[in-house]
Amino acid sequence: MAELPGPFLCGALLGFLCLSGLAVEVKVPTEPLSTPLGKTAELTCTYSTSVGDSFALEWSFVQPGKPISESHPILYFTNGQLYPTGSKSKRVSLLQNPPTVGVATLKLTDVHPSDTGTYLCQVNNPPDFYTNGLGLINLTVLVPPSNPLCSQSGQTSVGGSTALRCSSSEGAPKPVYKWVRLGSFPTPSPGSMVQDEVSGQLILTNLSLTSSGTYRCVATNQMGSASCELTLSVTEPSEGRVAGALIGVLLVVLLLSVAVFCLIRFHKERGKKPKETYGGSDLREDAIAPGISEHTSMRADSSKGFLERPSSASTVTTTKSKLPMIV
Repeated sequence: MAELPGPFLCGALLGFLCLSGLAVEVKVPTEPLSTPLGKTAELTCTYSTSVGDSFALEWSFVQPGKPISESHPILYFTNGQLYPTGSKSKRVSLLQNPPTVGVATLKLTDVHPSDTGTYLCQVNNPPDFYTNGLGLINLTVLVPPSNPLCSQSGQTSVGGSTALRCSSSEGAPKPVYKWVRLGSFPTPSPGSMVQDEVSGQLILTNLSLTSSGTYRCVATNQMGSASCELTLSVTEPSEGRVAGALIGVLLVVLLLSVAVFCLIRFHKERGKKPKETYGGSDLREDAIAPGISEHTSMRADSSKGFLERPSSASTVTTTKSKLPMIV
């Protein structure tokens, strides 16, 4: 095996060492970061490189559940100038400006719930090679639970089952829910009560009259708690039937009252209409009775002092002419 010349070996080793030193390395915390609502978040990012004129830094953001490729920039540093951008531009800055001594930490003031997501710290410094020039930081904005909404569904008669539900529209991390019964009444037995702290649902089975009372739901996370209350009234099954019959009777009475009112109004409106002078069955005083001719009527009138109408005026005689037939 031929031996490599000493100068060549030294040159190759020097080149390898030089190449190994041309690298950008970014370091960020491995643990997720959490900041209370309205406070300032510091996203720590450090790097090592031989900073030159081509040094550039970029911070970007991507919403939870979306790929890194959908991130959008929120701050640039290039050519010695700082350029905040996007909807967070008025609330972002650098802990050190310019970031040319290995510190690229980002400050985000007055954090909102929409600031929860992944932040990308990327350093570019040609001709350094990229080995780990990108760092990812997960930020969660802590929000106390909003006032939950309590609701109830199911059968509330003795022996039935019902479900009590509780949910807060806001809260980070997601709240856990716990139902408690208020007052000095006995708590339902564990076998008849099933509670889900994640969904906020309480199921009560085999209800009895002693199950009636006020129940409170408390939503809790590390930022605080909020609650709502609901009153449960358990009734006897017979009471439910009586109530249903009573409602039915009331409806019938109401319908009858409406019908009577409409009938009375109809008769009043009919009584206000004017009467006809002559009806279809009315007889005129000067009408001629059936079977009496006009001639007879005229004679009767003449006997009362009126002139008698000539008979020729009322009788029409038709005379047929007899003409000889010419053959």
